[in-house]
Amino acid sequence: MLKNKRKVVSTLLAVMLAVLMCPIIAFATEGEEKYVPEMFATFWALIPPLVAITLALITKEVYSSLFVGILVGGLFYSGFQFERTVLYIYEDGIMKVLSDSYNMGILIFLVLLGTMVALMNKAGGSAAFGRWAGEHIKSKVGAQLAAIALGALIFIDDYFNCLTVGSVMKPVTDKHRVSRAKFAYLIDATAAPVCIIAPISSWAAAVSGFVKGEDGFSLFVRAIPFNYYALLTLIMMIGMVLLKIEFGPMAKHEKNALNGDLFTTAVRPYAENREDGTEKKGKVIDLILPIACLIVCCVIGMIYTGGFFSGTNFVEAFSGCDASVGLALGSFFGLVITIILYLIRRVLSFKDCMDCLAEGFKAMVPAILILIFAWTLKSMTDRLGAAEYVAGIMENAAGGLMLMLPAIIFLVACVLAFATGTSWGTFGILIPIVVAVFQKSNPELMIISISACMAGAVCGDHCSPISDTTIMASAGAQCDHVNHVSTQLPYAILVAIISAVSYVIAGLVQKFVGGYAATATISLGIAVAITLIALFAMKNVLGLGVQEEE
Repeated sequence: MLKNKRKVVSTLLAVMLAVLMCPIIAFATEGEEKYVPEMFATFWALIPPLVAITLALITKEVYSSLFVGILVGGLFYSGFQFERTVLYIYEDGIMKVLSDSYNMGILIFLVLLGTMVALMNKAGGSAAFGRWAGEHIKSKVGAQLAAIALGALIFIDDYFNCLTVGSVMKPVTDKHRVSRAKFAYLIDATAAPVCIIAPISSWAAAVSGFVKGEDGFSLFVRAIPFNYYALLTLIMMIGMVLLKIEFGPMAKHEKNALNGDLFTTAVRPYAENREDGTEKKGKVIDLILPIACLIVCCVIGMIYTGGFFSGTNFVEAFSGCDASVGLALGSFFGLVITIILYLIRRVLSFKDCMDCLAEGFKAMVPAILILIFAWTLKSMTDRLGAAEYVAGIMENAAGGLMLMLPAIIFLVACVLAFATGTSWGTFGILIPIVVAVFQKSNPELMIISISACMAGAVCGDHCSPISDTTIMASAGAQCDHVNHVSTQLPYAILVAIISAVSYVIAGLVQKFVGGYAATATISLGIAVAITLIALFAMKNVLGLGVQEEE
């Protein structure tokens, strides 16, 4: 009886203690939620990423530059308190992004795909494909066009695009002396720009999800003719390849590549990755079949996460898919099938296959480190209210500049995506504002403005050193990341200027001509004409280009 009384008393005390602690816990939680840094939603919120980007371009060293940007963000957020800064950087920064399930899915996908590349190299599949391509692709122009064509075909996801095109086409571009910087540009320019104009892609699903009160998928399709940056990037890239036009830092890289130096700079983190002595056993099928299995498995993985096998149709399954989980699942099954294939064909032993796990992880370490730092820096920027700051600017500008608004939205989206390294985040900030402004007053201008938002986000993402897609392109081409960013930037800026002018023209055409079809046709025709004139001027007036040595 005494024991029972003691149990009852203990239970009551525990309950009373819990009740007493509830207000304390609630107060603590409430206090944490209400903490707002003094620099929240001000221009200072954009300083940390700008510091990181500037340092990376100046010092040519990306790891320390990103960390300095993270440190600046931590100091701003904590009010320059040492202890809070340190805890914020590691607990709310690095550790938090590593514990995020979406981020971990992308890292797993990276490691598994790196392992597949190591397997294909060790089995000799990459070398065999290089020999086959050497017989069928006779020129440097042909090698670049083949890389562009493959990039355009893999439109389901930009991460998958970057790493797959890189692993398949690297032997071909190396053989024809395409610099790693140029190869990285070709990959990057056919990743996000292709995904953003492909109706069946993870990007289309993301954009559709940000449009409330409208048919998001239908708006996405109608916005494609106005997505000038994506369309003109493809035209500009193909034109420069055919006309052999190079300018800026890229021209130096291409000249050096003709002399056998594919890297130009002393920093070449992937230069030691080569096929080993087993390559003569490999055949083209040892590369083509694993890549085909990987594509099929990743598509199945993505639509599986979207509920395709539970009755959802294909398009809706893509719209609702979890790209991180789908790619991780797909790459895992693709890896298993590849190992079984090589064991059956006896091109690799089981021990050789297992050794490739460590090799694949090692090959992806640079990309993983940059991604972790970039995600942490983005977290800092979010906590400082960069999104709220830009949203406020946009709402204030939406008043009397209706016709100019598509061009303004494009430029704002460029700056925001460049500073934060995220195009999807830019969609989430700007598209709801655009819909709210034009939904009832001018539906046609709403479509143009949504497209301007998407184009600007892709442009900023394309230019930004802290963008995960840019990082993936460097990893796919096995190019030094700073080299890729510095050589790509002049090309992207040129297309961005033409795109901004095209959005001004689109706004005027919409006002004076009207009608979706007429506006889309006339505006796109003018934008393409400006791009072709620019290519002609670079080739015949300015004389830009690198002559290929036959």
